[in-house]
Amino acid sequence: MKVVFMGTPDFAVVPLEMLIKNNVNIIGVVTQPDRPVGRKKVITAPPVKKLASNYDIPVYQPEKVKSAEFIKILKSLEPDLIIVVAFGQILSRDVLDIPKIGCINVHASLLPKYRGAAPIQWAIINGEKVTGVTTMWMDEGVDTGDIFMQEKIEIDDEWTSLELSCELSKLGGKLLIKTLENIKLGNLIRVPQNHEEATYAPMLKKDDGKINWFKTTWEIYNLIRGMYPWPTAFTLRNKTEFKILKARPYLTNAAPNPGKYLGAVKNEGFLIGTGDGSLLVLEVQESGKKRMKATEYLAGHTMNEGEFFADDVHQK
Repeated sequence: MKVVFMGTPDFAVVPLEMLIKNNVNIIGVVTQPDRPVGRKKVITAPPVKKLASNYDIPVYQPEKVKSAEFIKILKSLEPDLIIVVAFGQILSRDVLDIPKIGCINVHASLLPKYRGAAPIQWAIINGEKVTGVTTMWMDEGVDTGDIFMQEKIEIDDEWTSLELSCELSKLGGKLLIKTLENIKLGNLIRVPQNHEEATYAPMLKKDDGKINWFKTTWEIYNLIRGMYPWPTAFTLRNKTEFKILKARPYLTNAAPNPGKYLGAVKNEGFLIGTGDGSLLVLEVQESGKKRMKATEYLAGHTMNEGEFFADDVHQK
């Protein structure tokens, strides 16, 4: 069986490596073009390209996968199956029709929940206790195709989206191998999604990370975890963006003091009031400055008990 793999970020690396180590015949890898990264805008290859190059697998980087030029190349490869893992482009009908068996996608949620670009982050932000991965047959919709297989995982209360992504990447790779075993046996499982139960996980925007201190301690804590490492949760201090990178619930079901500085906790950090208690802030980053432990920030900055974070803190 000849397979073309389409993927781009770190999330797709483990599944690709599992395929390679299970001797799947990968005839080509399709990924996004090299892009400028960081403040110095260094042109950088996608993680999937780096892995494929290590194994001497041909790599293709079309600006648009639906372009006539690339579709011609894809047809010439005559794949039996296309596997897509966090590729970053929507496949047109012209692409979907190329492989003999079809196109399989690994999606980081238990579909039909959390269709879209950021299922991992929104699962944490929304306080989900369980999530998982789905292998599905691709159609022209966004994560609307028939389900092939699913696997669940419990979300640890301390995981950020980065850590959950690592766990789901490994789980997705294992599920992908099981899916291919079923395909080889001729078990082409198709379970239609219940579209009425669908929820969406749109791409994150910077403003999604703005903390509303009137929310509960756990809602704010989940936002901080879900928005890490990008685009991060933030508030305002002295009208300047103030990122909160790491924190943990301190008091819940207590007197509300939304956005109010409530003092330091020795050797740990400082407290900010929430809608139902307080949050212990552990790591921060002031605009234009390096990230640091909250204790380090306190050592170099004066905070007065009773001052408020965010200019609009008194507006619900």
